Amino acid sequence: MTRKYFGTDGIRGTANFSPITPDIFLRLALAAGKRFRRGSHRHKVVIGKDTRLSGYMLEPALTAGFTSMGMDVFLLGPMPTPAVAMLTRSLRADLGVMISASHNPYQDNGIKLFGPDGYKLSDKEELIIESYMDSDAVELAEPSELGKAVRLEDAKGRYIEFVKQTFPKGLRLDGLKMVIDCANGAAYKTAPEVFYELGAEITPIAVSPNGTNINDKCGATSPTALCKKVVEIGADIGIALDGDADRLIISDEKGNVIDGDQVMALIAEAHHSSGQLKGPLVATVMSNLGLERHLKKLGIGMKRADVGDRYVVEDMRANDYNLGGEQSGHIILSDYGTTGDGIVAALQVLAVLVQDGGPMSKLGKRFTPVPQLLQNVRFDQTKGQPLDNPTVQLAIEEGKKKLGSTGRVLIRKSGTEPLIRVMAEGDDDKLVAAIVSEIVTTLKAVSN
Repeated sequence: MTRKYFGTDGIRGTANFSPITPDIFLRLALAAGKRFRRGSHRHKVVIGKDTRLSGYMLEPALTAGFTSMGMDVFLLGPMPTPAVAMLTRSLRADLGVMISASHNPYQDNGIKLFGPDGYKLSDKEELIIESYMDSDAVELAEPSELGKAVRLEDAKGRYIEFVKQTFPKGLRLDGLKMVIDCANGAAYKTAPEVFYELGAEITPIAVSPNGTNINDKCGATSPTALCKKVVEIGADIGIALDGDADRLIISDEKGNVIDGDQVMALIAEAHHSSGQLKGPLVATVMSNLGLERHLKKLGIGMKRADVGDRYVVEDMRANDYNLGGEQSGHIILSDYGTTGDGIVAALQVLAVLVQDGGPMSKLGKRFTPVPQLLQNVRFDQTKGQPLDNPTVQLAIEEGKKKLGSTGRVLIRKSGTEPLIRVMAEGDDDKLVAAIVSEIVTTLKAVSN
């Protein structure tokens, strides 16, 4: 079935344009309420959001929809996505909702839905909700059964205590100097408190959200400011979160960026040595070939899932694995949570740093990445799908033949934007660049 609203990670788009409008979010709440209103118990919904201006518009629409379905709503205010997942389980709620467009600019917004178990909804569940959204067969609650909306005042404290419990007992961050970049997003209050309470000397940046500065020249997708500040104050490490704090990027003490692949390698090695690692690491098709080769030498397996932390989690759950993630910085540690959590992942890295003594520049370079090049090609959706064009398909096949077994070519359509992502990697960087250039040129020729 073709998706109308949902993409690879919930629903996302430009605020006040379809589908990110109050009327569609109201219909979404009615549909999700119909799907998750089961049994005679008093139903609960947890709603969190990041700091985007449009959150003020969308939160009331969702609240109206859920309460009209007879569901009580717990409003968290600005809170990280993983906090919504955790509190959904903790409160025994029927549904968790996060209003966020993650790393996108403030003009965008979106929604992520979590089931009673704290896991993101499956494709099947999302399609069922979509079918209800365009149907009139929604039974509203009787006047006496309408839901209530309350603000959960201690949500921040609950999440902070939960996160701190994931840090090894007996360890502290005393003497550690760190910079924390909160992207002017959902974790602008929680993240600094976590690291401070564990003893670190922190310098927080991008912690003054105004509704329009989320992810603006800050955060995990723009770590330049973080790296500069780390060097400027002589910090031991820098942590950058994205807008909803479900992923991270790290800066070492020299201002060098450490991406999700290196972070996954570091945690995998540490957990493998301690006996905590269960099964292989679950990465995605975007993770560097160097990571796979490195782990193989250490006797650690690696599997690849489709792009999207939800698909990583699905593989982990199906096989009882406990570590997975993405090159972009989503790290899933299923011993602690049900979705990517930038703060929890940071604490695992900090535990290694404290125990090893560092420096982070040494710990963060677990392997030498294979030359990898990624370019995005924007296309006009009204002109069809470029990947269906025979000329494009031929260029892709030619690129794969040239690399052979020494590398990979990966072409995929973005699930949230009209973009084709062209990636190639291999031991010969010049060959990789030539292959990407040829495919990109071909895509542009048929897309314009």
